[in-house]
Amino acid sequence: MNIPANRLDRAFLMHQSEYEEAALRVLRSGYYVLGNEVARFEEEFAAYIGTPYCVGLASGLDALWMAFRILNIGSGDEVIVQANAYIACVMGITMNGAHPIFVEPDRYHNIDVDRIEAAITEKTKAILAVHLYGQASDMEAIVRIAEKHKLYVIEDCAQSHGAGQNGQKMGTFGHIGCFSFYPSKNLGAFGDAGAVVGNSAEIAEAFRIYRNYGSKNRYYNAVIGTNSRLDEIQAALLRIRLSHLDELNRERQSLCERYLKELKHPDLELPSINTGSGCDTVWHQFVIRVSNREKLMEHLRARNISTAIHYPVSPHRQEAYRGLGYQKGEFPVAEAYADTVLSLPLFPGMTDKEQSYVIAAVNQWEKPL
Repeated sequence: MNIPANRLDRAFLMHQSEYEEAALRVLRSGYYVLGNEVARFEEEFAAYIGTPYCVGLASGLDALWMAFRILNIGSGDEVIVQANAYIACVMGITMNGAHPIFVEPDRYHNIDVDRIEAAITEKTKAILAVHLYGQASDMEAIVRIAEKHKLYVIEDCAQSHGAGQNGQKMGTFGHIGCFSFYPSKNLGAFGDAGAVVGNSAEIAEAFRIYRNYGSKNRYYNAVIGTNSRLDEIQAALLRIRLSHLDELNRERQSLCERYLKELKHPDLELPSINTGSGCDTVWHQFVIRVSNREKLMEHLRARNISTAIHYPVSPHRQEAYRGLGYQKGEFPVAEAYADTVLSLPLFPGMTDKEQSYVIAAVNQWEKPL
């Protein structure tokens, strides 16, 4: 048996005829950019998330850096973000000339809300909340802090499509919710794609203008914008996947509940959810923590089981951000996570037999002395 860390074809095959029909519909329409499919997806995704506005973009990274640009956060400004986030989160900040201020993560891998206020200075303009691995952050607490200090809140929802807190979905708490639809996401396209959601008509209109060369009317440019348009085929395919998102998320939950129940190795730390704050998860990844991680990976590779590390190097330790001046040891929690996190195989369409094989292999691992 050969089990990859992720398989994208299984979810496609579940609804193959619907995807093919949608793609052909666009191809036959003769309209391929900013047409009816994008408009319909924006309406449907906004309704699903629970906001009045959604603007389709070319990628999740575009959603992030454009959010800070449109909120006029730039040179000399500071943005608070968790130290174990994916590097795209930090790029969204630094591409605008702003400075990331890192805060340690909590036990749920999201930003530790108890450490946020200590990081706020007179230069702080925003908090970037990242819902890592599909786990909802404690947005109610984050919003209270932001309102107290008059800060913007941007949510990175790239891994949390459908996750929520006390019945309210991620992406609806802050001023802007940023989404990636990269193929491996819970709501994955078949190429790069992204979007922003929010409650402000003014901000939504700014995104629509900015994504299309800064143009509200063709050939008349109000600002120096960019080209970041969700294309018609991806929008049509995303509409199909959106119609099945809840069932796909339920399947992920079922798989992860079995992992939680049947993984018994004493050296594993299994993931937990911040249910005390009303948070839930859509299980974008099933992330364990384990010392001697390479030995476990080697043990699983020998049995043709692939795993992934999300992520092996914290942003403040990346060579690309050496200029920020952070040193090893400044964020020991984030660095400990980078050294010990491991994502087990998880994907829609994973069979009972495949998961049984993974569980047995992990439980049979003999940790070196």
